Amino acid sequence: MQTLDRFRQAVADPAQVKTRAIDLHANAHDASHFLLIPQAVVMAKDAAEVGGLLRASAAQGLPLTLRSGGTSLSGQAVTDGVLVDVRRNFRDVEVLDGGARVRVQPGVTVRALNARLAPYGRKFGPDPASEAACTIGGVVANNSSGMNCGTVDNAYQTLESLTVVLPSGTVIDTGAADADQKLRTLEPELYEGLVQLAARVRGNQDSVDRIRQQFSMKNTMGYGLNSLLDYTSPVDMLAHLIVGSEGTLGFVAEAVFRTVPRLPHAATGLLVFPDLQAANAALPALVDTGAATVELLDALSLKVGQTLKGTPAVVRDLAVREHAALLVEYSAGQPDEVAALREVGERALAGLNLAAPAQFTDDTSARAQLWHLRKGLYASVAGARPQGTTALLEDIVVPVPVLGRTCRELIRLFEKYRYENSVIFGHAKDGNVHFMLTDGFATGEELDRYSAFTEDMVDLVLGEGGSLKAEHGTGRVMAPYVRRQYGDELYGVMRRIKQLFDPAGMLNPGVLMDDDPQAHLRHIKTAPPVAEEVDRCVSCGYCEPVCPSKDITLTPRQRIVTLRAIEAARLAGDAALVKELEKDYDYESVQTCAVDGMCQTACPVDINTGLLVKRIRRSEAGPVANGAWNAAAKHWEGVTRGASLALTVVNKLPAPAVVVPNKAARVVLGTDTVPLYSPELPGGGSLRKRPTPDGAPDAVYFPACVGTMFGPAGPGKAGSAGASGSGPDGRGVQYSFEQLCGRAGITLLVPEGIDGLCCGTPWSSKGMVAGQETMRQKTLATLREATRDGELAIICDASSCTEGLRQAVESDVPLVGQRPLRIVDAVDFAAEHILPHLPDHAKLESLALHPTCSSTRIGINGSLDAVAAAVAERVEVPLNWGCCAFAGDRGMLHPELTASATRKQGEEVAQLGSAAHASCNRTCELGMTRATGADYRHVLELLEEVTR
Repeated sequence: MQTLDRFRQAVADPAQVKTRAIDLHANAHDASHFLLIPQAVVMAKDAAEVGGLLRASAAQGLPLTLRSGGTSLSGQAVTDGVLVDVRRNFRDVEVLDGGARVRVQPGVTVRALNARLAPYGRKFGPDPASEAACTIGGVVANNSSGMNCGTVDNAYQTLESLTVVLPSGTVIDTGAADADQKLRTLEPELYEGLVQLAARVRGNQDSVDRIRQQFSMKNTMGYGLNSLLDYTSPVDMLAHLIVGSEGTLGFVAEAVFRTVPRLPHAATGLLVFPDLQAANAALPALVDTGAATVELLDALSLKVGQTLKGTPAVVRDLAVREHAALLVEYSAGQPDEVAALREVGERALAGLNLAAPAQFTDDTSARAQLWHLRKGLYASVAGARPQGTTALLEDIVVPVPVLGRTCRELIRLFEKYRYENSVIFGHAKDGNVHFMLTDGFATGEELDRYSAFTEDMVDLVLGEGGSLKAEHGTGRVMAPYVRRQYGDELYGVMRRIKQLFDPAGMLNPGVLMDDDPQAHLRHIKTAPPVAEEVDRCVSCGYCEPVCPSKDITLTPRQRIVTLRAIEAARLAGDAALVKELEKDYDYESVQTCAVDGMCQTACPVDINTGLLVKRIRRSEAGPVANGAWNAAAKHWEGVTRGASLALTVVNKLPAPAVVVPNKAARVVLGTDTVPLYSPELPGGGSLRKRPTPDGAPDAVYFPACVGTMFGPAGPGKAGSAGASGSGPDGRGVQYSFEQLCGRAGITLLVPEGIDGLCCGTPWSSKGMVAGQETMRQKTLATLREATRDGELAIICDASSCTEGLRQAVESDVPLVGQRPLRIVDAVDFAAEHILPHLPDHAKLESLALHPTCSSTRIGINGSLDAVAAAVAERVEVPLNWGCCAFAGDRGMLHPELTASATRKQGEEVAQLGSAAHASCNRTCELGMTRATGADYRHVLELLEEVTR
């Protein structure tokens, strides 16, 4: 503890060094099977601060590990020292030379970078399956490759230069004209040491031959010694040694890469074979056809794939026995080029031993289904493991001609050591496969079995001339075997590299090289069951980029692992740790979760952490709160009218007269109970009831109650929505949708008693079970009657309420002969039934569009785009788009959550300078209005105005 205190005193901003239990345990996990709890966590602000942290680490003898992002499957991102997170404040991207090059910071994900490059027809070279989560920092640290890039377009080959902060604190931009001279002046021992090591390696023909052979394949085992052969300048050697060094040599503050063409046309097919041997036998013929990608899936991978939503029929309908499959893709710049490749591929099918009919498709949705199966395979297979076990993913490469034999021997080893649910999948074209073991890895017998298996596996792979790591990095899992793979001489060279860069040995110790032969058997984590909703989680981190609370409190992954830490402490009898973790868990996890379900859209095993949070809220909701919300459900018209009136009144008062007592009430009653008023909130809206139409209705219209609580934007917004004299604008989505339907000849029926009805989302999100059930029964009974027992569709004009109604309907079991109730969002309805009937009209010049978490989850973003395109000539969805986290009243209870979630998007919207701003949910419109200062309105309001 004294060492940590001295470290804190030595850094520029001691307050940045976090030591709360919840910070340590939430950040301790990566996706590997290792777990170490850090002594402190720091969210570094900039490269200069990282330099200071590195110097303090060396001076105080306190180990330091840099974490960028992604899965870190080999344990290279865990530590029992200081963990420095370099994601949150390192997300800048600068596109250079029309997209031919790009300068990027380490916290940017591969997917986000490719989104920036897409308008230029370019993309990032490495293409890991975890592109949604893995960051550029992680790509550089692991020399990531992926499914297409092989050894040609990986991080090592496409790197042009980088800015590195060395453990001494020295900063070197290797792309600067004077970089070599600067390195010689500031780090003379390092400079001369690299010169000497290059001469040592080049003077030993055995070393040269060994390096060339090893790096002719994908290879992330040990340091990239090929840099000592490929480059003559010490500064270039330094830059390329940093690639794949797994954070043991320095911090990459930014990097410049050469990009590669983004081939927009592709044809993909899943070829199913009777067994692995037949699949591997087909490899040479398929590679010869010019296939860009050939991905292997074994029988268990296919079985797990059958359980996933959206699995293509070729997998779903297969009676899997010993089958194996190859996912093959051809890509090209022009349609005729990919058509020619597809024709060659289809001719090749005739000579293959296939177990099911196969064909290639260029259909976008069909191809997306196939790639969803493959890209989510690791987390999906791991998520299907037996409860309480740990998933261990290995990653090897062998020469392609011996891949089939190697796979057969791996299966024999699985059987020998009784690993029953082991899978093999990966990049067959490169001879690179992944395999997974699931076990407890806790008892002496389990660890002895794992140790013996590993020894046999190492002998197998090295005996075939392969590498023990192809793309996941050496990490902790293979650190004890680096010497065996390279021999004493080259291992000595690697040891010297580490000494030159990091003389104190404090940067990520235990990673990449470890002389302890038992190192890979230590610190294996357990995953105690905590909740059915989340026990499948393997900490892959796919959920984190889409989580609105990621930059302020916890991510879904962190909510889950912290809950596991509480349970592990409880099982261990550590009551003090349980108390300390639970003290902060309420705000960090429960109060600041938007329960928007966006995490589920990114999760390969379909986990919605919001459901966990809702269950916690239900368990914590007392009888008084439950009673109050149940009463509200019974008198919802009065509640919504009261809220509307209150907003109208306060909207006319001076801000101080409202804010001061409002803040005082929050202090007394709690910030999770009393909403915080802010001046940009509109006045109240109008009632939803409408006269019964004269003619037979075509659909039932369920206007959302948020339109009563919150009035519309624009003229007359201070409570006069729908009032005569409020002007042509500012009447709200209900007025606009009714006008549009009238022009299209569509008759709507608004149900009797609509002002007392709701979709139920407020009760569901707060965990108020009794009130939710009261409202559900009221609403469904009314809708059954209004729809003539399900004959008519029900249209809702707020995407979150559409989702809420669909969830309510899912629990409605129709009686015999009853039709199920059909819920349609107004945007979807407008795209299909209104747009075709609208006359030609002038459009706005530009529109900034905010899809919502609900519109994404219920799948209406395509319709939202179509309606927006009818409003404006140019529709722009910000690259930094994400959930606004307003989440009903969450943005008023915890405005800091919405502020954090919308910061980057708000900055981008300001730069767009659009003529109008739109969304499809009233509370989301409020959140984005707050974030940007521009009035966000429902897209149907704008459509009604431009077509008037």
